[in-house]
Amino acid sequence: MLGPLVAHENAIPITPIARKPRQVFSLLALHAGSVVKVPALVEELWRTQPPASALTTLQTYILQVRRGITVALGATHNGPAKDVLRTCYGGYLLDIDPASTDVYAYERLAEEGKQSFERGDLESASSLYREALGLWRGDALVDVHAGMRIDMEVARLEESRLGVLEARVETDLRLGRHASLLPELSALTTRHPMHENLWAQFMIALHRSGRTSQALECFIRLRKTLVSELGVEPSARLQHLQHAILRADPGIDRSGPELPTTALLGA
Repeated sequence: MLGPLVAHENAIPITPIARKPRQVFSLLALHAGSVVKVPALVEELWRTQPPASALTTLQTYILQVRRGITVALGATHNGPAKDVLRTCYGGYLLDIDPASTDVYAYERLAEEGKQSFERGDLESASSLYREALGLWRGDALVDVHAGMRIDMEVARLEESRLGVLEARVETDLRLGRHASLLPELSALTTRHPMHENLWAQFMIALHRSGRTSQALECFIRLRKTLVSELGVEPSARLQHLQHAILRADPGIDRSGPELPTTALLGA
């Protein structure tokens, strides 16, 4: 789900092709191992204006998803598929191990990376964060027509992805990898022109790479963007970083587990 929707059973694709069954399957997969209530599925498919035939139509979509599972299981009827996509009281359950989904694997690796970071094992944290981010194949469920429920899940995952990316960059800064981060941070700040933490990381990486003038130019670019787009100045934290660079604060040149970027920002 961390990219185009892909699902297999016995190495046979079971991803629905039709739009609505694809939505149903995606929402069930996002909550693998848990019951998704019928009202949630109806809201996903038709938002706040379901047709009078919503329940019957939903059952048709469930049947279509089960047919794909049936083929993959090599069965001649839908009986076995009903054990995979189960009808439960008030809803449906995709009865698979959540650990078999890329979302679960990503969140597990991200949590392990966070724990390593907190223990001060920066090499492991960086490696785990990279492995977690490497599971992404594009935007989450990029080829699924999303309704209200899937939109919320996609937004949550994309926000998590950006947070893990920030954490990985922070970890690499502490490991002294500032020079190798420059191309990535240049692209990230272009993609997220008002994201202050990414700009701060870019400024620190530039300064530590001997490119102080460019670090200060970054602050000016960010300020122009924030003023023109939002009518606000950069936060006090970013201004603190700018002043630290201007006065050649020796603390900003140090990397290591004891000196997080937040400390350099005055937090």
